[in-house]
Amino acid sequence: METTFRSLISIILLTLAVKESYGCSLNNITIGTTRSGREIKDMPEWNVVVINNCNCTQSSLVLSCVGFKTLEPVDPSIFLVRNNTCLLIKGNPLPAFGTVNFSYVWYPPFIMRPTSSVIGPCK
Repeated sequence: METTFRSLISIILLTLAVKESYGCSLNNITIGTTRSGREIKDMPEWNVVVINNCNCTQSSLVLSCVGFKTLEPVDPSIFLVRNNTCLLIKGNPLPAFGTVNFSYVWYPPFIMRPTSSVIGPCK
């Protein structure tokens, strides 16, 4: 009976550990947009910070960026526009709790949301 109980406890703890490590999703990606204070050709510059609030890397991170435009180019190795989606850092992994920053110039600001990613490995 004691062996069965220990086995059950071990399985429960292992399940919780796996769930903790792999419980990451697109909900763990935060996108913040703030004005930089600069203006170019009477348009505001926006600073964007993408944060991975997860203990796992997220790669092939795609954002919805419908109608995205900018007066100043964004480095395509950081933010590559493809129709109405944008690929972050060439699909490379955004580390656990890592950030990516870029700026663009337009008005109004664009609403960006994560639409897909590949999760793993975890810390």
